[in-house]
Amino acid sequence: MSDEAYRLVGEPRFGGILVVSDHASNRVPDGVDLGIPAELLEQHIAIDIGVAAVGEIMALRPGVAAFMGNVSRLVCDFNRDQHTPGVVPEHSDGYAIPGNREEVRQERLDRYFHPYHNGLEQLLGDVPQALILSLHSFTPQLTSDPAQLRPWNVGVLYNEDDRAARLAIPLLEAEGLVVGDQLPYSGKLLNATMNRHAEADGRPYLGIEVRQDQISDSAGQAKWAERLGRICNTIALELEG
Repeated sequence: MSDEAYRLVGEPRFGGILVVSDHASNRVPDGVDLGIPAELLEQHIAIDIGVAAVGEIMALRPGVAAFMGNVSRLVCDFNRDQHTPGVVPEHSDGYAIPGNREEVRQERLDRYFHPYHNGLEQLLGDVPQALILSLHSFTPQLTSDPAQLRPWNVGVLYNEDDRAARLAIPLLEAEGLVVGDQLPYSGKLLNATMNRHAEADGRPYLGIEVRQDQISDSAGQAKWAERLGRICNTIALELEG
């Protein structure tokens, strides 16, 4: 199933696992002019590199589906509250986005933001899930702050509900990974989609940030899809028990 704002891969099943990736696409729809060089659309400011492929591979497993954003985060950032400036960002990691002006904000919300969140809410209401995996990726260093190195292979993010996070951290560490607990940034600050669709209704979720170099090629994507599928299944069973 596909919509201008999102696409769904796989078949959601009652009591299954839903992978949610807000920033899975770098698509800029016809009629939208961001006013930036095309090469910036291949960078992290436009897309969470690798997460679409990981979600698609995970959705090949029975009981797993993937709900993914279908436009670039520079067009509309689904993982922001609708009243915040970052939902249609005018700057990102030191780059100006001149096509994102106040006068386009409401159109972007109506055309992308609201359909995305309405679609996700309907899916979760129609087919309740045992676990939501909120899947993102992060860059090893920011262009605007190159001295800030990010050594973690993966970060686990959460706001108030840390049930799945507490189970996930030791499981990821057992894989030999360097795991950031609320790193490279805190889920108490950046957790809008899960705050709305998981925490607000008590739905179990796991917020994961994979460092981009871990999933920038097909081998890494396959490895992480298998790893996250296995770990999410373990967590879902533990939470149900």
